This record gives sequence, structure tokens and C-alpha cells, in this order.
Amino acid sequence: MLAILQAMPTEALAQEAATHAFEPTLLGWIVLLPLIGFVINGAAAVVAARRQHRERLAHLPAGVHDEHGEEVHSNHGEEGEEAHASSDAHAETDAHAAAEPGWTHRLPSLVAPGVLLLAFAIALVNFLSMRGAELHEPIVQTFFSWLPVGELQVDAALLLDPLSILMTLIVTGVGFLIHVFSVGYMSHDPGYPRYMAYLNLFVFFMLVLVLGASYPLMFVGWEGVGLCSYLLIGFWFSEKANADAGKKAFIVNRIGDFGFLMAMMLLFANLGTLNFPEVFDAAAGQLPYAGAVVTAAALFLFLGATGKSAQIPLYVWLPDAMAGPTPVSALIHAATMVTAGVYMIVRSATLYAMAPTASLVVAVVGTLTAVFAATIGLKQWDIKKVLAYSTVSQLGFMVAGVGMGAYVAGIFHLMTHAFFKACLFLGSGAVIHAMHEALHATHSHADAQDMRNMGGLRKYLPVTFVTMGIATLAIAGIPPFAGFFSKDEIVGAAWLGAQGASPLASATLFGIEGATWMGIIAVVLSFAALLTAFYMGRLMIYTFFGPNRTGETEQRHLHEVGWTMTVPLVVLALLSLIGGLFNVEAEVPIVNWFTPLAIGGGGALHDWLHPVIEGAEAVHAANGVVIAEAHHYAWPILLAIAIGVVGLVLAGVLLKPARLGSAEEHPDYVGALDRLLYHKWFVDELYDTLVVRPVYALSRGFSSIVDRGLIDGIVDGSGRFAQGVGLMVGRIQTGQLNTYAFMILVGVLAVLGAFVAF
Repeated sequence: MLAILQAMPTEALAQEAATHAFEPTLLGWIVLLPLIGFVINGAAAVVAARRQHRERLAHLPAGVHDEHGEEVHSNHGEEGEEAHASSDAHAETDAHAAAEPGWTHRLPSLVAPGVLLLAFAIALVNFLSMRGAELHEPIVQTFFSWLPVGELQVDAALLLDPLSILMTLIVTGVGFLIHVFSVGYMSHDPGYPRYMAYLNLFVFFMLVLVLGASYPLMFVGWEGVGLCSYLLIGFWFSEKANADAGKKAFIVNRIGDFGFLMAMMLLFANLGTLNFPEVFDAAAGQLPYAGAVVTAAALFLFLGATGKSAQIPLYVWLPDAMAGPTPVSALIHAATMVTAGVYMIVRSATLYAMAPTASLVVAVVGTLTAVFAATIGLKQWDIKKVLAYSTVSQLGFMVAGVGMGAYVAGIFHLMTHAFFKACLFLGSGAVIHAMHEALHATHSHADAQDMRNMGGLRKYLPVTFVTMGIATLAIAGIPPFAGFFSKDEIVGAAWLGAQGASPLASATLFGIEGATWMGIIAVVLSFAALLTAFYMGRLMIYTFFGPNRTGETEQRHLHEVGWTMTVPLVVLALLSLIGGLFNVEAEVPIVNWFTPLAIGGGGALHDWLHPVIEGAEAVHAANGVVIAEAHHYAWPILLAIAIGVVGLVLAGVLLKPARLGSAEEHPDYVGALDRLLYHKWFVDELYDTLVVRPVYALSRGFSSIVDRGLIDGIVDGSGRFAQGVGLMVGRIQTGQLNTYAFMILVGVLAVLGAFVAF
């Protein structure tokens, strides 16, 4: 052994030592800190709710009874004064009503972002430590045995590898900025501590999802973020539309969860384990390549991903999630829940590498989602809905990328999208905040989110304008902003796949070769990129350019938001500017111009994530998958740049903000196509006709026939039968002797008759 060590080069020894020297630092605390924040903020929310309840009772007029039926004696009640409505449930337009500050409001302002900052710092320490180690196997840290049921042995364990630490940095880092923004945006809301508690709980479950070492633990986080999205989307639950949006998100995601559960059952039935390292090792050795089991498992997992990552046909919940506070939209759309499906596919890369048909299905569905959602974004007037459909479209890009086997490209776009989409959503929050205050000052009932009521806001919100402008250039794919590197890498992967430089090039779907599919995907994604640049240019033009349409009186109240909101915007804009430099491909023409600026060296993210996709590469090599050598050309990059520029220029040339009237003056749509896009291709109406109404009718039928008719009939009938028997027997007991003698005589005759007859 000593001889072997002596024979090893000094550098290899140092590397080997570094590999074994790495130990995670406070890994469990990354997950626990947001949970602690939830507990503290939750306690503050309970205290605040009780205090608000007492204050409401104190303002009730004398003689009014509380929910316990006791008379309430008011100290301040006046005759005819109406009681306050529920204080912590109201629409966003009322979110900034004055509220009495107290420790229940001040404490969450420190705790909620504070725990996220600590979690991010611990994650950063681990990330920096991992950079010095060669980790080809994930590190699993077990805390206790969770599900020791027969052959099913699942531990409460966290898995640390390059993918999970990257996702952790995104979740905690961007999440921290969104928490800071929320301090300014939501601090006057009466339900502020409850809101902060929900935010912390959301991040806790997302970290469980990301760091969990098994599919069941990932599923815990999966369900947890679903629960939190329900709570946060319906945060102002007193309005039915908000409550319905929360329920819609919850129910639609349950459909996807069915697929996740089925996949877990299939994997356990065939592999006997659900722990990630064991599943991937066993699958490669026990399941046949492109076999039915692995294909079915991959498709069921993808069904789960379509729910969480809002892909066709389960995307309909995400635009409705706009009912929640705007920072919630930023959290869900940028850093947490919607990225879960993409992360899960990359985590399961080995399985998808073994199921080429399923991978092609993933790529095709992602592509269709990208272009379909982009068309809807063209005609929405609500600034948040434009961004919502943009998120659905960008998720389509990511899903298409990971479906094509470009796992790093998908994660790369997930990362940059978290930067610029969080910036855009928080920027829209700043716009809505300013618009609301201006409209509220004049008691105007105009919609603060309708872009037709805005215009010329760059003069009043310069920081918001500049930061949203940078994020818009990033999502449009204009160099050197982040989206240019990440989104175009996905489109580039499709072009390379069309030339055979993809493991799926020789696979088939519906009898069509993968290479042909890749060519179609490249064209469609390029068109979706053009639409992206156009609708984002439209958003910026109608919001920040042209004459202001809020009204002369309202203009005096328009102003930039406070520092707690502008600082996160500036940081996210900076990340939107430089985020692409984390993965500069040195061998790609034009892109390689930025190699001197690359952070971590050329292709740093590819190198970082390589250990995660080594299993997929091994599957391809073991099964003789031929991948043609990639030849990079300059024209796809030039085409991608031209698409982004043309989209923005078209928006500038075709749209005339000077001619645009307010929402009351300007129609929602003009022609048939406008109407179709404005109503989102009538997909919600189609679902309502084909699914919702039949289910309601079926439910009413079961309620009427089975519940009230059969079950209630049996129960009520038994009662009525017993009642009838009692009445009949009661009539016999009259207390009259002659009646009893008559009944005895009848009985005797009946007994004698029976003896004679038998």
C-alpha cells in the first residue's frame, strides 16, 4: 500500500486527500433555519391574530354578540358603526393600508430574511469547500431511520452533490432577496407575520425537495411546496377569486403527484429501493435499456414534472397564481416551486438516459409549452400575467433542454431565469406599488396592474425602469446578458441534435427519428424566442414609455419604492447581467469572445455539474449510443442574436404607446386572433366544459343518488322503521284489560292453528 502511495504523483495525492477531507458544514442547519423562522413567525402571527381579534371586538357596538354567543360590551362602539372586516384577508389593492406596527411585525422583518441569509451563508461555505474537492459520488448525511417498513428502508437523509448545492444557493440566495423585498412590500399588511411564516415554510420544503436523498423525501418537499403555494396564492382568502386560485393550484398539482407516486411504486417494485444512489446504480444494472419499466417510470415522473413546472396540459394553475402577493409570484416563478420538475428530471438523468422515447416526449412537450405560452403572453394587459405566461414559456425551454439530454443547459437556464425573472416580478411589484399609491390617493378604482393605465413610468421609477430593462434584455437573449448564454445554449443543443450530436438523435418517437425532432424543436424554440423578445418589449414600452396614463392628479403621487425594495432589484439586475458568465462555452463561436470574462473559467458550470450526469453518460456508453461529433458554427449564434434584436425592434416599431388609451378607453382586443390570445386560447373554458362541469355533474349525481338517496335512505329508513315499530308496539300497550285478553286469545288461537296445520 505504501508503495502504491509513493508511486502516485504528488498532485494526485493532494487531490485524493482533498476528496476525503471534505465534510459538509452544518448541512442540516440549511434546512432547519427556515423551519425555525416559520415557528417564530408563526407564533408572532398567532399573537397578532389574537390581538386583532380583541381589537375588532372592542370596536363592535354594544349588544353585538361574539362567535360564542356572549354579549360584547364595547368601550368605543358608536351606534351604527360597522365592525371591521377580517383584517388579514383583502385584495392586493388594499395591501398597503395602514396597520399598527408592533413586535409581531418588527420581529418577522428580522427573522424571516435573517434565517435565509444564514442558510445561504452555510450553503456558500459548503460550495466553496466542494470546489477544492473531487466529488464523483454524492455525500449522503443520514440523521435517522424514517421509513423502516419491510424491504422499504428510507432514511431522513440529505444528499450533497454539485447539483443540490447549486440549487440550494439559488433557493436561499434569491429567496433571501425576495424576503427582503417583502419587508418593504408587505410590512403594512395586517397579515404580515403570517405571510412571513408561510414564506419561511415554503423555502424549508423547497430545501427538503432539493437536498433530500431519496424519492420519498423529495416527495415530502414536493407536497410541502404545493401546500405552501396554496396558502400563499390564497393569502387574501376573503376574496373568492384568490381562494379559487389557491385551490386550482393545489388540485392541478395533485394530478401530477399521481404520476410521481406511480413512478415511485414502479421503481420500488422493480429495484427494491428508492434512495437516489441505489436507484441509479440498480437501474443501470437491472432494467433493460429503453425497456417498458424504465420508460413508464420516466413518463410517470414527467407527469409529476408537468404539474410542478407548469407544462402542457397542467400549466393552467400558474397564471392564476398571480392572485397572491407579488413577491410570492417571484418566489414561486423564479426560485422555488416551478423549478422542481426540471430539477427532478436532471436528478433522474440516469433513468431518462435509459428511456430515450420518454426523453423525446419530454423535449416535445417542453417545446410546445414554450411556444404556446409565448403566444398568450402577446396579448395580456395585466403586467403580472404577461410575466406569468413568460414563466410558463421559459420553463418550456428548460424542459425541452433536459428532455434533449442537455441537462447542464437546462439547469443553466434555470439559474439565469431565477435572476432575471425574480427581477422582473419584483420590478412589477414596484410598479404596482407605485400605481396603487397614486390611484389610492385619488380614490380611483382603475386597475393598478393594467398596462393600459400606466405609461411613461421611467420618469417616476428610474431604478425600477433600469433594472427591469436589464432583465428584459437578459430574457430576450441580447448579449452579454445572462439569457443570451443560457437560452441560446438550449436552442443550440437542438441544432446540434439535428446534426446527430445528441444521444437521442437515433431514437424514435411516433416513427420519426430523434434528429428530425431536434430540427423541429430548434425551429419552434427559435420562434418562441422571437415571441419572447416581442412580448417583453411590449411590456416595457407600454409600462415605461409614451405619455403617462394614470391621470394628472395621480402623477403627483407616483414615486420610486423604498430601499428594501430597490436593493434586491439592483442585485438581481446585476446577476441578470453577469449570470451568463458562469458558463461561457469556449468552443462556441461568438460566445467564446466572452471567455476572458468567464467566471470560474470557460464552461465552469459544465465542469461543475459533470459528476451529476456521469451516470447518464455511462448508460449511453454501455448501450452503444452513437453521438456524432459536435461542430459548432457561428450562424446559430448570429441567428439567436438577430431573433432577440428583431423581437425588441418589432415591438418598438409596431406598438404605438402614444395612441394607447386607458383600460376604460382601449378595448381588450380588436380582431378574432386578438380575442383568441386574450382569452388564452380558451383553454380554461375548454377544461371547464370537458372536465370541471362533468366532474361537478358526476359529484352532484353521486350526492343525490348515492349519498342522499341510498346512504341517507338506508340510515333514515332504519330510523323510521324503528320509529314505526315503536309506535305500533306502543299502541298495543293501552292499559285496557279487555284488549290484553283479546290479544292473548289471538295468540293462543295462532299457536293452536300452527299445531293443527303442521
